[in-house]
Amino acid sequence: MKRFRIMVCSGVVLAASLVAGIATAATTGEILLGRMLYFDKSLSSPAGQACASCHLPQAGYADPDQNLPVSEGVIPGRFGGRNAPTAAYAAFSPTFYFDVATGQYVGGQFWDGRAATLKDQAKGPFLNPVEMNNTMEGVVAAVRSAPYSSLFLEVYGPTALDDVPAAYDLVAQAIAAFESSKPVNRFSSKFDLSLKKSVKFTTQEKKGLKLFNDKCAGCHPSTSVDGVTPPLFTDHTYDNLGVPKNTEFPYDILNLPPDLGLGAILVDPLQDGKFKVPTLRNIELTAPYGHNGYFKTLKDIVHFYNTRDVPAANWPPPEVSANLNTTELGNLGLTEEEEDAIVAFLMTLTDGYVCQ
Repeated sequence: MKRFRIMVCSGVVLAASLVAGIATAATTGEILLGRMLYFDKSLSSPAGQACASCHLPQAGYADPDQNLPVSEGVIPGRFGGRNAPTAAYAAFSPTFYFDVATGQYVGGQFWDGRAATLKDQAKGPFLNPVEMNNTMEGVVAAVRSAPYSSLFLEVYGPTALDDVPAAYDLVAQAIAAFESSKPVNRFSSKFDLSLKKSVKFTTQEKKGLKLFNDKCAGCHPSTSVDGVTPPLFTDHTYDNLGVPKNTEFPYDILNLPPDLGLGAILVDPLQDGKFKVPTLRNIELTAPYGHNGYFKTLKDIVHFYNTRDVPAANWPPPEVSANLNTTELGNLGLTEEEEDAIVAFLMTLTDGYVCQ
């Protein structure tokens, strides 16, 4: 049964479904199955970690532990090398490709684009020893004995769990269907309501939006690209912002070499240090920030964008200095008050806004 939260703003009634959402290419059953898989902690080895453990709805579909820059896997003491990005709105990222017109790589999943599609991405964490530490055989065996196994067969057919590689592919397909559904991609922020003229920004938020459009919208457009999908606040490209190396725990025990990002995946020095431009939706909930979690607060990363190249700001050198973006950030000339206004605007991108 569908449940609805009713929000009334300026006399306009908006109904936002909390449970059921239909992705274009997925059935209701497939989305429900994907949700069960997404929250199932029995799919790791040992049991205890689900997709939702590092991509929790209440944390903007990112890691709820904001005290660590990276996530701890199901095996205590094993950590990944990057900050867990949000899973929300990832479904809108196009399949990874090279745009000849702009000379840029676009789309894909993960910080480095190593998965071309959302379905490909869903296959990765189960098998990663620093995440869920399982095997295809282990995942499929767990699904066969799960309470929702009959739903799996109902959705995909009576022999869907017989062949391990084929079944594993369907596990990823179901999770991608859930991640493409309305509950994950709600478009229910104060910003969205402002587009409908249902709510007004404060003076500070309005100022922040203007400054954001002047300084930040080149990579994080605040307008719809296709005229149908609401703004996603990412152009899905890759960029080297010059983020410093993170040496805080657990990086100090990982002893990692410089993270080359997209360059390592493509074996292309011209892409070294570049990481995917993230959506800013729900950014309030997804601290810390940057591919390595270097920035603890929104104020920190906005200040970095503003002053990276200002000597008095005394930022550490970039982890990877090649291919640095020197045109869209570094010395934006913003005052502290203007930085605060941009932060205030970014806070309007959090889903689930309830009108006052």
